[in-house]
Amino acid sequence: MITASGGLRLVPPPIQLADAPLPDWSHVARLSDDTGLLEHARNAIVRREHGYCVDDVSRGLLLISREPRPTAQLVGLAERYLAFLTHAQAPGGFRNRFSYERRWLDEPSLGDWWGRALWGLGTAAARSTVPWIRRESLNAFLIGCRERSPWSRAMAFAGLGAAEVLRADPRATEAAELLADAATVIGLPSQKEAEWVWPEPELTYANPALPEVLIAAGDLLGDETLLRSGLKMLAWLCREQDNEGHLSVVPVGGWRPGVPKHRFDQQPIEAAATADACATAAAVTGDDRWDEQLFRAIAWFLGDNDGQTTMYDPLTGGCYDGLMATGPNVNQGAESTLALVSTLQHARTLATRSATRPSGGLA
Repeated sequence: MITASGGLRLVPPPIQLADAPLPDWSHVARLSDDTGLLEHARNAIVRREHGYCVDDVSRGLLLISREPRPTAQLVGLAERYLAFLTHAQAPGGFRNRFSYERRWLDEPSLGDWWGRALWGLGTAAARSTVPWIRRESLNAFLIGCRERSPWSRAMAFAGLGAAEVLRADPRATEAAELLADAATVIGLPSQKEAEWVWPEPELTYANPALPEVLIAAGDLLGDETLLRSGLKMLAWLCREQDNEGHLSVVPVGGWRPGVPKHRFDQQPIEAAATADACATAAAVTGDDRWDEQLFRAIAWFLGDNDGQTTMYDPLTGGCYDGLMATGPNVNQGAESTLALVSTLQHARTLATRSATRPSGGLA
């Protein structure tokens, strides 16, 4: 490309699906010990002083349960993560924060960590390759799913766990009831405002989980209104998160109607949530147009983002904690690294699916 000054500037080739590496668990293992999964890192060095949280341990169990052929190392991590979650469970929900000195720092409650715990447990109950992990995860899920949270994000996460259980066993009535209740708490998109169809007054965090629950509920409970509403919300969110052809996720601080969008302090977990929701939409509808949106979420990690910068460290397997105006936040915590692994799991599946298409797959 010739620049305005008459010089040449090299333009990198467009990102291809083949550019996505396979999921790399090395940094997850680095952050794990015989108790659980430590939350934070300075660069790639674990920060033990910050301890553990149920949110991240639940994500770890969920993602290992998605692996079709987990290694012995991953099965060992799943066993530890499951033990951590059952230790965190108590009447009233789950505790969340556990110090490195092995002390709980909060009381059981029904915040996001309750929902994420049920998501991880439900996925393990449905998908783990280890029979005893499936059994014990289901036992813990059934105890936890008797509760209901007043918060939409917590209910969304729990509803995604319920959907996993229900896919594995359509007769699982308690999971069906939780999924239906999650959809009710989330609500339907606005019918009054064509430019703001979201059921909430602003976009905050984990936004794609809301339409994903409606899509799953519509599919598994046979409710066409929920299915159409979830697809409408997700399509609108994908348009909102489009910036000149690449994914630009809702950053910390959120977006509100009528206010110019700020673009930075984007979190990897938001790109991973977009990938999850688009993968669910593609699986439910069979419409490969959702694969294009899924690919954008994959490409976000590979450098097709607002900073035009790669968001992971290939030497460590860790993912950077945020995309700032000045570049990546190079700390590699558990949440971000698990977001990368999750999205690369989808990339692996998408590559297999794309290879069988007559058109030759995605760019």
